[in-house]
Amino acid sequence: MRDLTDSIESVEQLATVWRVMVLDRDPQADVRDLPGIAVRWADCRFAFWNCVTLTEPGTTSGLLKQRLDEAAEVMRAKKHPGFLWVFEDLLDDEARAGLGDAAERAGLVHAFAGTGMAGDLLPLPEPTHPELTFLRVTTDDQLRAFADINSRAYGFPLEDGRDGLGRSSLWKSQVYAYLGVRADGTPVTCAATVEADGRLFVLLVATDPAWERRGYGEAVTRKALHEGGRATGLARATLHATAAGAPVYPRIGFEANSPMRFFALAEG
Repeated sequence: MRDLTDSIESVEQLATVWRVMVLDRDPQADVRDLPGIAVRWADCRFAFWNCVTLTEPGTTSGLLKQRLDEAAEVMRAKKHPGFLWVFEDLLDDEARAGLGDAAERAGLVHAFAGTGMAGDLLPLPEPTHPELTFLRVTTDDQLRAFADINSRAYGFPLEDGRDGLGRSSLWKSQVYAYLGVRADGTPVTCAATVEADGRLFVLLVATDPAWERRGYGEAVTRKALHEGGRATGLARATLHATAAGAPVYPRIGFEANSPMRFFALAEG
């Protein structure tokens, strides 16, 4: 039988961090813990803040069908689109094999893949990069730049990222959010960490597509981890990586746990 300790930690970290982020965006947001489902839905234009996830270890194929139908119903009631996050290790073998078909029957389509990761890797040394200066996000302009880099990296309109982060005081105070800035003053990469249940959670790592494959994303992630670890004294860090970003994090010390699939509502 698989050891699900790290996978359960991963889904619990999502539920914990997204509660804070979603309520920061909108104190009246839909934040509920239903049987087998965590709803963290700001109903804003930034799709990552509109999240539903399945939470039960050992989910069978029959229960999976029920939970997917329930999750899709929650999503259909919203104004703005978002994602259902499924941690595959929480499903039994039969449910995992049939996930794609079951999601399709529930009116969901696969959006992209990812993986949970964690590691007892802190403290990290002070990072450097020959082409970057690191700035902590403390102003509205810096936060807008952070949002814009994420929007460009994930293919969202700029206004979507700004809608998700632009009103936040939390991100300018309690989140260890950093920009990587080139010598001409252009912000090109970003990453953030935040304390969550005795761990340092990494989120919204992104690099402007025009400046990829220069080691920028790894460098700014190391900076956010270094500063967050130094401020909190924590040893363990967690994150959720897209398939594109996943190869970076083992170089820092992260180990993969549960594969993840992200689903959106089918159109029509």
